[in-house]
Amino acid sequence: MDALDRRLLAELQADARLSYNELSRRVSLSAPAVAERVRRLEADGVIGGYHAHVDLARAGLPVTALVQVECYGHRCVLRDPQVAQWPEVLQLHRVTGGACCVLLVAVPGMAEFEVLIDRLAGYGQPSSSMVLSSPVPWRPVTPPAERPQ
Repeated sequence: MDALDRRLLAELQADARLSYNELSRRVSLSAPAVAERVRRLEADGVIGGYHAHVDLARAGLPVTALVQVECYGHRCVLRDPQVAQWPEVLQLHRVTGGACCVLLVAVPGMAEFEVLIDRLAGYGQPSSSMVLSSPVPWRPVTPPAERPQ
């Protein structure tokens, strides 16, 4: 990944709806060359998709939490593919430490959160931290510059 790829990533993260023509204007490269580079970044898995940033509270999901689960042996959240399909689960991370995983979840209210915690308790000991605010809810990734060989 070179400096031009990093500029393309910065522009796409700021506005993924940019046309190749607009992107080419912003990075001073022809539209076909921009399209080829973007396709390569997608094929290499650097760009994994294009998404809208959704305000969870305004979308009806004001209760957000991080839930750690210390799983019981073979019955693990990470081994059940259905958990990834639960609409409340926004992210699922395998982690180090006492818990085997951390989930970012969002629900309409505390009653739904309680039901979710009860479901997770079947896999192990859940421990939750409520999100009170998000001073940095999301920010673009800046890949490091190439190191000299």
